[in-house]
Amino acid sequence: MTSTSSRTRSSRTSRLRASRRRRAPSGSRTVWIVAAAVVVAAAVIALVAGGGGHKTTAGSGSTGAIAEFRPVTVTGSPLAALPQSGPDPARGLPAPELRGQTFDGQPVTVTADGEPKVVLMVAHWCPHCQREVPLLAKYFQTNGLPKGARLVTIATDTNANSPNYPPSAWLARVGWPLPAMADDAGFTAARAYGLSAFPFFCAIDAQNKVVLRVTGELSTAQLEQVLNAARTGTVPPGSP
Repeated sequence: MTSTSSRTRSSRTSRLRASRRRRAPSGSRTVWIVAAAVVVAAAVIALVAGGGGHKTTAGSGSTGAIAEFRPVTVTGSPLAALPQSGPDPARGLPAPELRGQTFDGQPVTVTADGEPKVVLMVAHWCPHCQREVPLLAKYFQTNGLPKGARLVTIATDTNANSPNYPPSAWLARVGWPLPAMADDAGFTAARAYGLSAFPFFCAIDAQNKVVLRVTGELSTAQLEQVLNAARTGTVPPGSP
């Protein structure tokens, strides 16, 4: 799994961007599934700016004008960055509430509404996301969307100069079946949730408390375990 500890990429203007452009040693945090190998892959955070607009769709069913960045507002305290190992300092804390929009401007929220949910953050340029998202899309197309917990997708770290741009077209191309919130150019949603590597998953229970945060490519069985953590408010056995 790739996260943020070595091999610094080219510097950018933001201190946060620079701090998240490093590769971490292997052994970064992932969900533990009994009898399943731990997947050790997540993309380095490159937090660089991009932009652009066009006409396409990405899970919203709209053919309106597309913007790869949309405004995001946060209510509540941001979570500390997810560490590479050891206990997660965010566990049990209230999840920040997010209010944003899809690429075509439809509202998307992550709020204390009494509904368990899993927040999934992806980046279009991340090779691990490029494997994970089609895998999950096919799984949902075959088995239906998750029940008992809502999956909220957020496209962040968007950069017009990076591969596989734009994210709206990428998600539409792979048949992603859910609306995706477009993070803003300051990566407000990613910062609020303490994102440290891609793909990034955060399970939130019905009381809006963080149950589990993990990064890396997950199997569909591992995803179900993350969803179940949100449903039950229980940390999976073996998790740090």
